[in-house]
Amino acid sequence: MTTRLSPGAVVAGRELESVTGAPVHVPDPARLTHLQFRRFAGCPVCHLHLRSFVRRHDEIAAAGVREVVLFHSPAGELREHAAGLPFAVVADPEKRLYREFGVESAPRALLDPRAFWPILRAIAHGLPAVVARRQPLPSPDPQGGRLGLPADLLIASDGRVLAAKYGEHVDDQWSVDTLLTLTGTERNRRPPGDVVSEGGV
Repeated sequence: MTTRLSPGAVVAGRELESVTGAPVHVPDPARLTHLQFRRFAGCPVCHLHLRSFVRRHDEIAAAGVREVVLFHSPAGELREHAAGLPFAVVADPEKRLYREFGVESAPRALLDPRAFWPILRAIAHGLPAVVARRQPLPSPDPQGGRLGLPADLLIASDGRVLAAKYGEHVDDQWSVDTLLTLTGTERNRRPPGDVVSEGGV
């Protein structure tokens, strides 16, 4: 049984590698880190969700947040789906980080009634790009399966978990507005005179 992280837990520092080969430090030493656990490469709901973060990436960066997005697909398969994303995308095909951070898979990812409309909307949104071959199809048998649940963690530069959300279905995840609200809330919680690095908490 995996253990979920709660606010106040401390994430040990580590260096990951993005699908482009660039090093990714978690936590980031100078900014907040929004660690997103998504599903498999080409997941329609994940793709549509990430487009909202792409559109507002400048706002997110201005709030002092670095986006790091994990998928449980191999880097080679993920690379073509991640092309053009303005943030770090990390492959974790063995789900080591998913287990460490308590991110689960369960049938409710797809069977929860709240998931039905988001799934249909995401498929309808992505279908024209797939038909026009501007977007590749996901694997018919993705590594790690199709029942992954999303998760979001906001991590301070010292590794403290400031906020966490573990989704109950495929589309149960933070919006950009929620993320920006959380970053503002955490800054307002700082005690007077607390000295932090730029973009930290």
